[in-house]
Amino acid sequence: MEELGRKSVEEFRRSEKIPIIVVLENIRSAYNVGSVFRTADAFLIEAIYITGYSAKPPHKEIKKTALGAEETVDWKYFRTAGEAVEELRSKKYRVLAVEQAEDSKPLQEVGFTEGEKLAVIFGNEVTGVEQSTIHISDGCIEIPQLGMKHSLNIATAAGVVLWELVRTMMNVK
Repeated sequence: MEELGRKSVEEFRRSEKIPIIVVLENIRSAYNVGSVFRTADAFLIEAIYITGYSAKPPHKEIKKTALGAEETVDWKYFRTAGEAVEELRSKKYRVLAVEQAEDSKPLQEVGFTEGEKLAVIFGNEVTGVEQSTIHISDGCIEIPQLGMKHSLNIATAAGVVLWELVRTMMNVK
């Protein structure tokens, strides 16, 4: 770990986090939830808000894919995505749904101002982000896709979206 420059659990907890919160809405696969925890750890994401029937720690399948990240990344459970968005608004986060929708913006066009805090909502593997949740968000972003298939697994999508947002935010500082 030392040679790789990896943080200890305690160093991770003390580290300044990237001001992004991931919201997981009704994710049916606990493996996908665990994978998002691992990605959030890799990018020093502030927290994960888990909503609806998404699995939450402690859970065997989350543990299997998170590889300990469920112990380092802060998380909180909400009964609905609406409750999570309400809390995010009270904390002055801009809330974006990751969804192919009318008027969605390509991921690479998301701009930031210095000090801005952002939340991104990822939805169910089949049905996506609920329409009611899209209505209460500040807009939608989507990953440009060039092939025949126009969807990605939520864990893959989270990796792409979070890296692009972190990379862009780091350039604003």
